[in-house]
Order: sequence, then C-alpha cells, then structure tokens
Amino acid sequence: MLRTKSLLAVISLTVLTAACAPRVSPQGFQVIDNKPEDIVVGTDTRESVLTKLGSPSTASTFEAENVWYYISQTTERYTYSTPKVTQRNITEITFNEDSGTVTAVRSLNLDDKVDIAMNKRETPTRGRSLTVLEQLLGNVGRGQLPRTDEDQPGQQRRD
Repeated sequence: MLRTKSLLAVISLTVLTAACAPRVSPQGFQVIDNKPEDIVVGTDTRESVLTKLGSPSTASTFEAENVWYYISQTTERYTYSTPKVTQRNITEITFNEDSGTVTAVRSLNLDDKVDIAMNKRETPTRGRSLTVLEQLLGNVGRGQLPRTDEDQPGQQRRD
C-alpha cells in the first residue's frame, strides 16, 4: 500500500511539473545554413543575400529595394498566462542604390526596443456637436418632394 501511494505521488508530481513547463514557439525567419552575420559588407549583392538567407521577412516602406529586414522571435507561454516574447532578432541589410552591393548590416534585439506611449487624447472633429434630438430630427422639413416628372432627371414615367 505504501509503495502504491509513493508511486502515485511521484506520478502526480511529474504531471504537475510538466504542466508548469512553458510552451516555446519560434516565429519568423529561421537560420538554416547561413547566418545574417555571414553577410560581408562590400562584397555581397542582393542576389547573394537571396541565395544565402532567402527572401526577407519584410522590406523598407520607402526604400523597398535598398533595405531588407530579417525578423525572428521566440515566445514562451505558460498554461494560463499570455505569451511573452523572450527573444527577438532583427537584421537590417542595406544595399547600395546603384551597384546593389551590401553597404551595412545591423542587428537589433530586445535590448534595443523603444516603448511607445499611447496618447489618450481625442482628435477633435470639424463642425459643431449635435444633440441626439438634433441628429434625429435634423432633416425634418429640409428639402421638398418632387412635384412633377421634370423634377426627377433621368427617370422615365411608367404607364
């Protein structure tokens, strides 16, 4: 009986410990053969970067041909909590506009992040504020109903 209880305690402790382990999920660009650090400034071109790293995760909004980004991150999630980003790597590769060779390779991680505070103010709208009653009854009495067929251009009279 004592042996069964101790075995049951060991099994339940194992299950409880496994339930507390985080679920780790990598997302985005995954390094397979070549690392972004292997890109050589001045010698590599757009074609060689595509061959080594594949297509970029995204390109710059204003200079899509000249700045490429390779983005990856790892998140951990415990059973009943929200996911937390534990690792993020962004590699920015800048190309020369004329020759297409690499001019700069910059790596960023979670330590380089900048928190942006949201602005709680509201943008004022143009015009004047209307009450609910003015909104409901605002168009009553405006305009006229058509009196003749000539007041309705493009309409044909049905007989």
